[in-house]
Amino acid sequence: MNGTEYPFPYFLDTTILVYTFHESDPRKQELARQLVRVALQSRQVVISTQVVQEFLNVALRRFERPMTVSEAREYLDTVLMPMCRHFPSITFYQQALLLKEETGFSFYDSLIVAAAIESGCHILLSEDLQDGRVVHGTKIVNPFA
Repeated sequence: MNGTEYPFPYFLDTTILVYTFHESDPRKQELARQLVRVALQSRQVVISTQVVQEFLNVALRRFERPMTVSEAREYLDTVLMPMCRHFPSITFYQQALLLKEETGFSFYDSLIVAAAIESGCHILLSEDLQDGRVVHGTKIVNPFA
């Protein structure tokens, strides 16, 4: 794997999307952009509603130049929604709570892992979780490592 080739389907954590706008680290920015480009072309990459919410919150408030509402709506329509294939249910929240207890991850990280597992993803790309750890058949990979 060259850093952007992973077995489908795989799940993208919020940080991957955020890094596409992160100009202070050109290496991470370029890799993140490649990952998103492949995700949109393949249509086999998954994000969850949580990732959509987290990204929009960061983009509107924390970017060096925050997105306007208009820019955020366009990004939502063209990038986020085509990848958003996981929508929560009560069973999903129960699974996340069990994962929190089992793994020691925070509740929000457990939601991400549970969404990846529930979506049938073999790989979860995240900079924020334990690189190399396998949880219920889903391997966490830090693409920037």
